[in-house]
Amino acid sequence: MTRVGRPEFDFERPDSIAASFHAAKPGLVINAAAYTAVDKAESDADAAYRANRDGPRILAELCREAGIPLIHVSTDYVFDGLKPTPYVETDPVAPQGVYGASKLAGEEAVLASGAQAMILRTAWVYAETGKNFVRTMLTVGKTRDRLTVVADQQGCPTVAGDLADAILGIVRRLGETGWRADYQGIFHAAGGGETTWHGLAVATFEEAARHGAKMPRVDPIATADWPTPAKRPANSRLDCSRLRAVFGIGLPHWRESLTRTVDLIYATAPP
Repeated sequence: MTRVGRPEFDFERPDSIAASFHAAKPGLVINAAAYTAVDKAESDADAAYRANRDGPRILAELCREAGIPLIHVSTDYVFDGLKPTPYVETDPVAPQGVYGASKLAGEEAVLASGAQAMILRTAWVYAETGKNFVRTMLTVGKTRDRLTVVADQQGCPTVAGDLADAILGIVRRLGETGWRADYQGIFHAAGGGETTWHGLAVATFEEAARHGAKMPRVDPIATADWPTPAKRPANSRLDCSRLRAVFGIGLPHWRESLTRTVDLIYATAPP
């Protein structure tokens, strides 16, 4: 498997897409590249659309011409978050900000390309490395005795490694069966179970306490008490039944994955 990224491959430079594609000579493409600065996108819409719509469209067209599958990662932000139950793939989309709108435009471009395309919507992604909510909580919790975290947004925390394992499971199935008509289209792929940002924060500190970290007080607040340039969906829960039905794949429960990830953080790169 060949990993291609910046500076050789950059959606900001459309010519680099075809050049990297032809150099790699892929038999399948997984696109996890995106403009993900949700708040910054509100004032930088052109860049968001270049990365989230225009780049994926070019990539999908290249995959169509080569006759190979494309797995494209998308987001829960394509929904408005007003549904009272978890979202299924066929629910109406209504993004509330530039980031979600640009990602939806990317989905539409990929599907319209005629490529053998599979879109995986995921949500609340974090990992043991990089900048993400869990690592931020662990870092801030070292120096503060009290925190406030939004408690009226619901979602399915997803560890990047679990999502990668799910994608590799799909790739293995494709190797066994070849492309099938029921592989085309949109699938939801997120951690099992559900919680709030407040719940994830509290659970993160509970896991950190096993490693000797202190547990700050975490007070719940409403979204209205933490204004941001981009509106966040109140409900980001994704129903992942289709992924399980078609591929037999389901991501682990979020709490199980959080335990494993916090252990890995303290074993390799403590906050």
